[in-house]
Amino acid sequence: MKVTQLTVFLENRSGRLAEVADVLGRERINIRGFSTTDADEYGIVRLIVSEPERAHAVLQDAGFTTRMSRVLCIRVPDEAGGLAGILEVLAEQGVVVDHLYSISAINICVATEDVDRAAELLRGKVELLDDDTVGCI
Repeated sequence: MKVTQLTVFLENRSGRLAEVADVLGRERINIRGFSTTDADEYGIVRLIVSEPERAHAVLQDAGFTTRMSRVLCIRVPDEAGGLAGILEVLAEQGVVVDHLYSISAINICVATEDVDRAAELLRGKVELLDDDTVGCI
């Protein structure tokens, strides 16, 4: 149960993020979750979208540099320590989390070099979402 994450690399200038949202909106591709980070000259936008392959293609056609990867989208128990419990399972087995972000109050995407192993470690412990079920959050 993995989700396709689309990463877009942008020049750090006004309007570039709006252009990404506009391209996807015109194509009627729904942005279900996102994360942004920036540096002095560039920014990184991570997106969970309704049609990742098509989004990848239309953004590349519009001149954006993009990359697709697989992440876990996990329904975190809505209780104190819910996130800690998930991260402890991965840490105990030596899984390094590259980044994580929330796409709603209780769902997060976790990027790691070994998504399959992380999914196997968490299977049965938490609800794992995929490209179809992530839209039901």
